[in-house]
Amino acid sequence: MDHTPNANYSRPSLLSAAQGESSPLVLRLARTSIWSACYFVFYFLQQLAELFAPLLLIAGVLWKALPSVVGSLSHVAVAADPQARDAIGNIAAAIPQNIVVAGHDLTASGLIWDGILLMGLAAAGATLATIAGKNV
Repeated sequence: MDHTPNANYSRPSLLSAAQGESSPLVLRLARTSIWSACYFVFYFLQQLAELFAPLLLIAGVLWKALPSVVGSLSHVAVAADPQARDAIGNIAAAIPQNIVVAGHDLTASGLIWDGILLMGLAAAGATLATIAGKNV
């Protein structure tokens, strides 16, 4: 008994198999490209935040502590020389409470807060870069 092969059970042609495999390949490449770009952005932001966070934090703490240090020097200078007291008083008066740069008001507390926020951004960037790296 000769049995003719059923069309449903025949092998797919090579052309249709190649087309079926290229679509997942393109999707995998697109997915990898997107996750790679996300990883780059998150890691770049993390690096910038890790660079500027300590700078802003230290600058804010020093600026905040500077009037206290100058004030303690003036108490020592009063006993030594009245002329030194006047010079230190002038220096203490010259320390600004805020600085306006390009329309932005910078204060010592603001710099400290910005440094802390940048540390949080660095932690978030590290977390997101790790997630993106696992998905690549």
